[in-house]
Amino acid sequence: MNEKERTMKVLVTCLFFAGLSYLYSTDLISVLRVYVAEWVLGASMPEQGAPRRTPQGVPYADLQHIVNADGQHLFCRYWEPEGPPRALVFVAHGAGEHCGPYDEIGQTLKEQSLLVFAHDHVGHGQSEGDRMNIKDFQVFVRDSLQHIDLMKGRHPDLPIFIIGHSMGGAISILTACERPNDFAGVALIAPMVKMNPESATPFKVFLAKVLNHMVPSLSLGSIESKWVSRDQKQVEAYDNDELNYHGGMRVSFGMQLMGAAARIEREVPAITWPFLLLHGDDDKLCDIRGSQMMFDMAQSTDKKIKRTCRPAWHNTSRT
Repeated sequence: MNEKERTMKVLVTCLFFAGLSYLYSTDLISVLRVYVAEWVLGASMPEQGAPRRTPQGVPYADLQHIVNADGQHLFCRYWEPEGPPRALVFVAHGAGEHCGPYDEIGQTLKEQSLLVFAHDHVGHGQSEGDRMNIKDFQVFVRDSLQHIDLMKGRHPDLPIFIIGHSMGGAISILTACERPNDFAGVALIAPMVKMNPESATPFKVFLAKVLNHMVPSLSLGSIESKWVSRDQKQVEAYDNDELNYHGGMRVSFGMQLMGAAARIEREVPAITWPFLLLHGDDDKLCDIRGSQMMFDMAQSTDKKIKRTCRPAWHNTSRT
């Protein structure tokens, strides 16, 4: 194919996707885009072409990973017991962090013959994507279901549990809501269920919406590491971890979080799956009133909430 023919095919492809995007869902278009790119542009699948690398420069060929519907590589971790596993446990980490710090939980559950798995969300840790930025919060949910389906396919007879922390709690809730009959239980540790009313006043929400249209990349400020743990060693570890995102949260990302919280509030009255909530009264990052609202309003008969006088997990170690 000469350069002129190649250019024409690229233009035709662009017009093709412009028309499809108008008619169909973005998830379908994402999958088709990867397929057509191979046919039209002669692009190889990520594993066969030029080696794709993590944001830190490590080839994904050397790491455990999955490729999501957008063709993005997501770094994965697995904690597999020596003998046959009794259950599967998916771990969803929080905003700005990665799945590495959950090694202690993974090792502990592994010793109980549970197979634990996790990945760095898009834009986090060693996964591809713009740092802590997402076009749609649903991408986090979609990728989680993809990873869960992959593991379920390998172990079809095992029960599946989810552990979600902070933003990962929101991801876990929405993931379970999409497949309410698939999960044996969900453990939520200081989950983001409801936006803090002190930081999300009606005026601030209005202002954020305006700014999202004008300057969506504007920074709203970074996460205060002192709120992450009451253990100074944990705070120092968080600050020194280069895989954590230490920059400011963009307006557009904040809007996605608000949208997720609003969706959760609509879903909560219909929740029937078993869950455990662990939350601290003084949590500065995720308001405990969200967890209490979920506990009070969910229809689940198997549910429990444990409140502590000091924040659970936010301002504690991951144990």
